[in-house]
Amino acid sequence: MRILVVGGGGREHALCWALRRENPDADLYCAPGNPGTATLATNLPIAADDLDRLADAADMYGIDLTIIGPEVPLARGLADRLRAEGRAVFGPSAAAARIEASKAFAKDVMRAAGVPTAASGTFTTAGPALAFIDRQAEPLVVKASGLAAGKGAVVCGTRGEASSVARAMLAGGELGEAGREIVIEAFLEGEELSVLAVTDGRSVELLAPAQDHKRLGEGDTGPNTGGMGAYAPVSIATPALLERIRREVLHPTLAELERRGARFTGVLYAGLMIAPDGAPSVVEFNCRLGDPETQAVLPLVAGGLTDALERVATGQAPSAIAAEPGRFAVTTVVAARGYPDRPERDAAITLPGPLPGMTVFHAGTRLDDQGVLRVAGGRVLSVTGVGSSFEEARARSSAGAGEVAFEGRIYRADIGWREAARRR
Repeated sequence: MRILVVGGGGREHALCWALRRENPDADLYCAPGNPGTATLATNLPIAADDLDRLADAADMYGIDLTIIGPEVPLARGLADRLRAEGRAVFGPSAAAARIEASKAFAKDVMRAAGVPTAASGTFTTAGPALAFIDRQAEPLVVKASGLAAGKGAVVCGTRGEASSVARAMLAGGELGEAGREIVIEAFLEGEELSVLAVTDGRSVELLAPAQDHKRLGEGDTGPNTGGMGAYAPVSIATPALLERIRREVLHPTLAELERRGARFTGVLYAGLMIAPDGAPSVVEFNCRLGDPETQAVLPLVAGGLTDALERVATGQAPSAIAAEPGRFAVTTVVAARGYPDRPERDAAITLPGPLPGMTVFHAGTRLDDQGVLRVAGGRVLSVTGVGSSFEEARARSSAGAGEVAFEGRIYRADIGWREAARRR
């Protein structure tokens, strides 16, 4: 089997790791990949959004299955392009990927489908947006409707702060094209939960529920980021709650997308807020596997991942994905100083030595001309610990992150703090 993974971050390293584990004899390629994927696959020096060259590579290497990791190539129609050429592709069409590429579109879909989500308004000019803000209770959330690399949602404690953020996006062009349309919504109280559903647009196969940590600092302080760590499974995600999420969130959303002629195939990621009374509401949808959730979820897969992805890619319902019974995973992201706004690059990196139950996934790394591993992005490495208890997995992840060395290294030592508090 010849498999191509598109992307070059921690999610794609984890995908390559999981695919290689299930398919030791496969011809595995990653474009563009990173120094971590290079140990598992053949890296192709092609940007993830270079649709022409990716299509050429699929022809050149006789790819049987393409798995698209990031949202940008999905939104730009890479899956459509490859399917039109008769290739098996895991990932939604550009029309279906709008569920992430346009938060305004996602809100419209949820309203039509009756999916629970925060009350909101959508705006393209500052005047009406500011008038709307003046009528709302505090706090508020202001979101760029377009793709903003995980940095487009700002939690605002006051109406004044929300007005400043809205002006910066709409009038100041702070987020460029992504912020030309914004969504302003009520702040939801509760606990976040990430549910990743492998789907052909009708049937759903869930991966282990995870919890991301968006804030930069410990105790959930500081600015929002693309994610500073995750853990799985999450004890609040009971079978009853997951069934409710299927019934009230996933199936209605998929049905509405199909009604609009945009049947979704791939991973539908539901970012949820679970209220104190246990009711789920959608914070956001993504059209692909989450990052860093993937680095925590895939190490818990016991088998069946490749088969499920291949079935969806060929128009079939996903087969069962087996989970490792009684196993837990915690992922700690090690980031560069200055992340998320102005991460410092080029520092030399020393990786931790091998530790039992620990895997290091590369994200923002590169090798220089002398073969020295260096910082090449904001989120540099994801250190995943797996164990027979949450506490064991957490200790392994934290210990591994602590052994990563480069100038300006930052990480959170409290990943999974809510879960830890529940278990005391």
